[in-house]
Amino acid sequence: MGGRKSAGYVWAVSAGLNAALAAISAKLFSSQLVCYGMVIVFNVTMWGCYVNSLKALSSLQATVTNFATNFLSSGLAGLFLFREPLPFQWFAGALFIVIGVLILSKSNVDTKESID
Repeated sequence: MGGRKSAGYVWAVSAGLNAALAAISAKLFSSQLVCYGMVIVFNVTMWGCYVNSLKALSSLQATVTNFATNFLSSGLAGLFLFREPLPFQWFAGALFIVIGVLILSKSNVDTKESID
C-alpha cells in the first residue's frame, strides 16, 4: 500500500508541475496559437495526472499536494525565468505550505479502494 500512496504523490506533483507549466507557457510564448496550444496540452495532462493521484490518495491529500507544487513551481519560475521579486513573506508562506503538505502526507487519512 505504501508504494501505491507514493505513486499517488508522484501523480499529484506531476499535476502541479503541469499546471505551473500551463501558466508559464501563457507568459513565455508570443504566438497566440502556440500559447493556447501549450496551455491546453499542459492542462489536459494536469487533469490526467490529478485523476490518477485521486486513485491512490484522498482528495484532500491529492488537492493540497497539487496546489503546493503548482504554487511553489510557479513562484520559483517567476523568480528565475521572469525576474519577478519574491518578498520574504512569500518564502514564509511557502514554508508553511510545505509543512502542511508534509503533515497531511503523514496523516492517517483513509484512501480510496481501487475498483480496477
